[in-house]
Amino acid sequence: MQSAVSVKDLKIAYGHHTVIEKMSIDIAPQEFLVLLGPSGCGKSTLLNAIAGLQDIVAGEIWISGKNVSWEEPKDRGIGMVFQSYALYPRMSVRKNLSFGLRVAGLPKAEIEARVARTAALLHLDTLLDRRPAELSGGQRQRVAIGRALVREVDVFLFDEPLSNLDAKLRHELRVEIKKLHQSLGNTMIYVTHDQVEALTLADRIAIMRDGVIQQLASPAEIYRRPANLFVAGFIGAPAMNFIEGRIERGGASPVFRSRELSVDLSGYAFSHAAADGPVTLGFRPEHLVLDGAASSLPTIPGRVSVVEPMGSDAVVWFDWADQSLSLRLMGDVTLEPGDAVVPGLDIAKASLFDADGSRL
Repeated sequence: MQSAVSVKDLKIAYGHHTVIEKMSIDIAPQEFLVLLGPSGCGKSTLLNAIAGLQDIVAGEIWISGKNVSWEEPKDRGIGMVFQSYALYPRMSVRKNLSFGLRVAGLPKAEIEARVARTAALLHLDTLLDRRPAELSGGQRQRVAIGRALVREVDVFLFDEPLSNLDAKLRHELRVEIKKLHQSLGNTMIYVTHDQVEALTLADRIAIMRDGVIQQLASPAEIYRRPANLFVAGFIGAPAMNFIEGRIERGGASPVFRSRELSVDLSGYAFSHAAADGPVTLGFRPEHLVLDGAASSLPTIPGRVSVVEPMGSDAVVWFDWADQSLSLRLMGDVTLEPGDAVVPGLDIAKASLFDADGSRL
């Protein structure tokens, strides 16, 4: 199957500073791909290169079967939504939506039809005669999204479109964008540093660091089986807990040992054979069981230091062997600082990483 967007051996540099080197990635038709990573990792640079707003040094960019590596943005068959709304302040919503189509010389009837379809899709029907100053932040971002949608192209690019909105609006528009993709079926590439946006929106996530894709997989795969320590620590709130230790093979099955913890690894699904030596054990707060002893699980006993109520659940921080670890509990939590806890670890849900940070 032909990719909707294909990046081949891409190199992007500013002078002698290389931002992206030899990057290749294929995005399928109708796929929602999220580029996720910390500031400066190269995700927006990659998106801008696909859009034609960033020059490339080497490699190729293909969109809908056409090599567009050196094409102008307007000739690439893409629609783009930026972080800033960038609306024309003196134009109504209707004129903001239709401006690009009018410049392109489309017939008036076609322009009106496209604007009407897009306005209905984004619930802007009653706002078409208002100017941007008369709109809320969420409404302005809907107009910015609509300005891309009226182009009716196969590929849409989003560069952190929700980062300027408050939490409630971000959630509402996140749902709208998800519905939009489901109804339109276009290919969408979405840049964000917000892992919640990535996990809820994406068919696949490309997690980037220093211009390199660390893992490209479904949200479920990235959450359950992070490819390395960076991905494991980046995904999840609170972040994954880590304990340094060693793998030892003295008996029938390998064992993880640290200063005060011993865990039988017979229930762990290794990605490849692991030699004896230093490793890092990682486990998510929600994968600890409060009463580990009763569940016959390896226990990590400690004392509560902080309880963070979060409504439907709570995050409990406890001290163990000079480390602060976190435990997520559902429902009402009656624990107080100073209380003893004996969380149990389900090794089948944990992750092991070797000395270079790669998953075992």
